[in-house]
Amino acid sequence: MHATDVSEASAVRLAARGLELRRVPGTDDGFPAWLQVVARGFLDGIRSPAQIEAVRERSAYRRATGVYDPSAPDPHAPVATLASWRGELSVPGDAAIAACAISSVTVSPTHRRRGIARALLEGELDVARSTGFPVAMLTVSESPLYGRYGFAPAAFGASWRIDARRAGWIGPTPSGRVDFISRERVRELLATVHERIRRAVPGEVDVPGGHWDAIAGTRPDLEKAEQRRAVQYTDDEGEVRGALVYTVQENEADFAASRAHVHYLLAETPDAYAALWRFVLSLDLIAEITADQLSVEEPLRWMIADQRAATVSVRDHQYVRILDVATCLSSRRYGAPGAVVLEVSDPLGYAEGRWLLRVADDGAAAVTPLAPEDIPADAVGLALGVEELSALFLGGVSATTLAYAGRIRSTDADAAGRIFSWPTAPRLSIWY
Repeated sequence: MHATDVSEASAVRLAARGLELRRVPGTDDGFPAWLQVVARGFLDGIRSPAQIEAVRERSAYRRATGVYDPSAPDPHAPVATLASWRGELSVPGDAAIAACAISSVTVSPTHRRRGIARALLEGELDVARSTGFPVAMLTVSESPLYGRYGFAPAAFGASWRIDARRAGWIGPTPSGRVDFISRERVRELLATVHERIRRAVPGEVDVPGGHWDAIAGTRPDLEKAEQRRAVQYTDDEGEVRGALVYTVQENEADFAASRAHVHYLLAETPDAYAALWRFVLSLDLIAEITADQLSVEEPLRWMIADQRAATVSVRDHQYVRILDVATCLSSRRYGAPGAVVLEVSDPLGYAEGRWLLRVADDGAAAVTPLAPEDIPADAVGLALGVEELSALFLGGVSATTLAYAGRIRSTDADAAGRIFSWPTAPRLSIWY
């Protein structure tokens, strides 16, 4: 648990504006008001007592923070909120590093343009860095907000809409079996299988238990949970290698034109992946299938006969912010050997400096601070901001692309692109 107190510097900044920054433990009497403000900020309805208790029970891992205005009509309700916790971020090379996960960032419309968001975010990054987190991460509802703090989209998500009548299955038909299971059983399977495979996909995180309850439909406060259906895939050896949660929406005007939505499809093996997607595309009476938070390199594209039956849209999803350059860059593997001299600028100072990244033939890297007089002759030069370095971190964008976009300067952007590349596209399969 990330239990550090609030940033003293941010508390002082906010106090100068007549505001108070403090932590809000889940056991605190003020937690329900904090949660109601979060719900309002994300356009949700007022939380019921049952919903509040369900969240409270599943929030022990989170460090909730609120900004309070003593002069407001209700001084017990915060005017801004933020939550964070200790997570793990998967990085290229079947590895993971500790990360400060940030969520529930809201500022009341009545208190905009007072520097509250900046004080909250900069304070949280300061606490994260002083606590020893090498990177921070978050998912965002509005894209332009977080670049000013050094965050960058590092893993993109794809949303699919499939014309099921037109798609046609040309993928494999694996042996093994697909069976319906209970929501309680799929809740257990999702947590177990995801833990086995998450480090193989850059951008994935260790999922808090409450998220699995929401996906599986086992949260007691979840509306329409009874509509969620689940299946599992078992291989020939009797091992469960994948699971699927989906819902259907009946079309009363034309039953054969109903819709299915894939809430979560988790596959440990190619056979599990093929079997579960084949099941979805074979559902009776379903004309359209939708799914979100898929990979931008989804194998499904090559398993349907008519690729134009799928409409795919891509948007930014998993944002990261490097706080410790050496720890982050040495934690991952790389696509090609070589040396890169990184000149990193960082308005907040955490990643500022010159660094030598040297990658061995096996993709392992060493990262060291570098003095101007020590620049190796064989190294590629790369000048960039912390936002651009954070975008490169998981291999989700090429240095060549960023150079063409004018976001970085390099003596050989193509060589830098080969070094930072990774064959598995980064992905995050949840919101948090």
